[in-house]
Amino acid sequence: MADAARRMRDLAEKALRGPFPLRIRAWDGSEAGPPDAPTLVMRRRRALRRLLWKPGELGLARAWVAGDLDIEGDLYEALDLIAGIVWDTGEDGAPHPGRFRRAADLLRDPHTYRLAREALVLAGPGLPPSPPPEEARRRFGPLHSPGRDKQAISHHYDVGNDFYERVLGPSMVYSCAYWEHPDTTLEEAQRAKLDLVCRKLALRPDQTLLDVGCGWGSMVLHAAEHYGVRAVGITLSTEQAAYARKRVAEAGLTDRIDIRVQDYRAVADGPYDAISSIGMAEHVGRDLYREYAAHLYGLLRPGGRLLNHQIARRPWADEEAYHVDEFIDRYVFPDGELAPVGSTVSRLEEAGFEVRDVEALREHYALTLRAWVRNLEDHWQEAVRLAGAGRARVWRLYMAASALSFEQNRIGVNQVLAVRTRPSGAAGMPPARPWPEQLKA
Repeated sequence: MADAARRMRDLAEKALRGPFPLRIRAWDGSEAGPPDAPTLVMRRRRALRRLLWKPGELGLARAWVAGDLDIEGDLYEALDLIAGIVWDTGEDGAPHPGRFRRAADLLRDPHTYRLAREALVLAGPGLPPSPPPEEARRRFGPLHSPGRDKQAISHHYDVGNDFYERVLGPSMVYSCAYWEHPDTTLEEAQRAKLDLVCRKLALRPDQTLLDVGCGWGSMVLHAAEHYGVRAVGITLSTEQAAYARKRVAEAGLTDRIDIRVQDYRAVADGPYDAISSIGMAEHVGRDLYREYAAHLYGLLRPGGRLLNHQIARRPWADEEAYHVDEFIDRYVFPDGELAPVGSTVSRLEEAGFEVRDVEALREHYALTLRAWVRNLEDHWQEAVRLAGAGRARVWRLYMAASALSFEQNRIGVNQVLAVRTRPSGAAGMPPARPWPEQLKA
């Protein structure tokens, strides 16, 4: 079988009814396809079996994570070309969320079914390959129950603080940075984001702040050091909490910052003067979002502010047909669900909040993700040693693909500033946006 690459290319082009945009190098050393395009390297025949047994994004992901499949050349260009295959496009040539072309649907076509049979011969005999060990296994308990949420959070965050240090850099902030200038460093951009949140919340000395999903403690540390607040940070990750407590102790702020391993639904103290939720609400779930908003509303004093920083997806024409990306669900954020920004605003308003400001930061997240990918690639051998090759490959793929998704407006990210107004109706907000100046209560 010295022509496997050509045979795969021919099968792909018959299935697509058009040219296959990537070059292919097969396990037998053969190559086919455009000479200047990124190369899809099929290291083992098993890669093709993975794609055939699980057509679409999950099969591709399993082959990538297992090292059966690789890409040589520009990773972003390759992923962009692959996205052009799996996303339906409109007359403008742009991908349209809600019109994802599942490979499993294509196989229902008699033409592509015949091609799949030919591909099975090329893939060779063998049972369906086992998923790589990095894939999230069966989750126990009702969806988004506290116990199941803790399992999901542990899968993503409890993979080693040393690994995250290599990816995130010294800031240890795992959310969209705020790039005020194109030549800003990642660390400067993350500090700018934390400060922007503090200013929007109008934090002042000795106010109380609750940071929901506090990660490695960067937000509470910034707010306590630069704005003098007393802060509580909560996370479901034991590794994050240990790391954050160490940072708090080293900063001499144990009397002002309390780090807890706690579900947001279990927080019963307060009221707080302000609440920040940065990159946490994606884990809440669509069906529980109203409960999430109502609980945070109850934890705020009248006049208190909530800053909800959250990734959003584009709305689907048929919301009931919405499905979670299988790669993200199995390998990255188990049980994570994205909602359109309009749904988030509606749920906050239904809970009693008055939404006062929405700022879209889509392009900022693309820049952030590209910076994280550079960090990972620059520390690749260390990352592999710390978390394993499969885990490192998961992070590289998901961050690079996510950067493209933000750039191409498949997903976005927004900071929503909401207020629990006083009984009189007063919100304590200035008449116009004062950023970057300090907000006055």
